[in-house]
Amino acid sequence: MKKALLLKTTLALALATPLLASAESQLVTTGSATANLDLRVVIPRVLFLGVGTGSGTPLATNAAIDTLTFDYTTNPLDVGAGAAAPAASITSTGPTTGTASIPVRVFGNNGQVTITATNPLVLTSGSDTIPFTELTVSSSNGALAAPAFSGGTSLPTLAGRVTNQTANWTYAYANSTTPAFGTYVGRVTYTATMP
Repeated sequence: MKKALLLKTTLALALATPLLASAESQLVTTGSATANLDLRVVIPRVLFLGVGTGSGTPLATNAAIDTLTFDYTTNPLDVGAGAAAPAASITSTGPTTGTASIPVRVFGNNGQVTITATNPLVLTSGSDTIPFTELTVSSSNGALAAPAFSGGTSLPTLAGRVTNQTANWTYAYANSTTPAFGTYVGRVTYTATMP
């Protein structure tokens, strides 16, 4: 019985020996002894783009899509006259009022990030339309320029191979045409790419 237990213990140790971590060592009787240790840091490849509410949760996914509304209900005679709408309202998971400025953040750690804007050519309300050319967007930070609608691109400033920029993108409606009554909708999709 003791012989079988000894044999099993020896076999278990022989199998486990390669799994044991062992640092380098050196035994000397004169002079100096040296030992090496390798260090490793693992950084994952990351690409993050947040527009509106999503920019407030860095490096996390937020499925809320904000809606920016230019509402002429209180000043209908200004429609088509080039007059600015009252303060735009921004809604996502809950209503928030404010200006037409939307916070944006981009982070990438593998070279030049490119942000592209894609959208339909028009905003629609049934069969009526407003061209996207009636809308413009600008940025509070030249290092994170807002790409123009309909395929425009932006190359945020990077340091080395890392991009970490924030800005407020401000949207404006030109109001230079007089469209028919309705609520016109259209979505712009911003896509960030990185090597």
